[in-house]
Amino acid sequence: MTRKRALLTAGIPNANATLFWMIRFGVGDPAALIQWTLDDGTPERLLIIRDIEMGRARRNAKADRVVCPADFTPEGGLSGDMEIATAQATAECLRRGGIEIVTVDRTLSMVFVDALNKAGIEVECDLDLGISGRRSKDSQEIAWIRKAQRLTEDAVRLGCELVANATARTDGVLMHENEPLTAERVRSAINVRVLELGGIPAHWIVAPGAQGGDCHEHGTGEIRTGEPVIIDVYPVFESRYCGDCTRTVVHGEISPLLRKMHEAVLDAKKSAEKTVRAGIPAGDVHAVTVDAVKRRGFEYGIPGDDTADDYISLQHGTGHGLGLSVHEPPQVNFNGPVLVAGDVISIEPGLYGKASGGIRVEDIYVVTETGCENLGTLPQGLSWR
Repeated sequence: MTRKRALLTAGIPNANATLFWMIRFGVGDPAALIQWTLDDGTPERLLIIRDIEMGRARRNAKADRVVCPADFTPEGGLSGDMEIATAQATAECLRRGGIEIVTVDRTLSMVFVDALNKAGIEVECDLDLGISGRRSKDSQEIAWIRKAQRLTEDAVRLGCELVANATARTDGVLMHENEPLTAERVRSAINVRVLELGGIPAHWIVAPGAQGGDCHEHGTGEIRTGEPVIIDVYPVFESRYCGDCTRTVVHGEISPLLRKMHEAVLDAKKSAEKTVRAGIPAGDVHAVTVDAVKRRGFEYGIPGDDTADDYISLQHGTGHGLGLSVHEPPQVNFNGPVLVAGDVISIEPGLYGKASGGIRVEDIYVVTETGCENLGTLPQGLSWR
């Protein structure tokens, strides 16, 4: 005899990207989405949510029916802890529906697992549930990301122009409004702009000089003329979708080495762009990126502690997926999955050296059947005056 099954995704939608994606409704309290088939064969999406959120959820959430935990109070009553109560009600709802096995995604907390176990319901985890489905963005998601990227670029432009238009002191330190221009001041200016644009401020990357030789160094201290400054901004906006953009700016004279690095990065980025399309393994995209930087005389790999200071290399993958999280599948790296239409990915080759600092240029792309669409509009050069 076939055992009755259901799918369950639960958590706090404002924090759980998979649950938010499934219901397209944000709330800061625990909720649970049950997907099952009713006795008459009708598929149903049942949302269990806090009672004061039911009205909004009925108007806005992607659910066929909206209930609250009190509607499925078990024999022993509900806990005063909201998360435990939601888990108890979810287990009771499934029990009343005759569900014997529930398939859950990787984000389900042990609070829900515990309640399901106590109700005698078997739990199995599908590691792909809510992952592969989120990759192929629909038109609404792409519109949200397109807007997020446009706003992100506004903030990146502000940071680059702030550096480019500063005045160099005799010792090379950049000055702005009679004070040394620091990574912290640039970051603060970017955060004010992000906040004005409706995004959430964060500790962005503004990595000047040698600090940029570490690809994820956030950066501190004074900025000097002639050195590269990596500015990488990746905010979340009201839609809960992210933008992500990186540019590198150099104030004043650009050295031959920095020009050579920059040309190699742009060549690698263009090579990757030409390779991207649905059906291509992400690893193939990364392979052409690596080949491009090597053709230009640079290396691939993370340097060791004893590596020479003049060693310059690409140290990370070509890119990553983007959506409700700034880093999500697919990874555009060796062993990455086959790209699908609707994937939204970054292409962000970079070169890094202990002495030279770093150069990185990043845009966001929508993968199509025949290629990709670049959502970026900013200039890619090192001079921003």
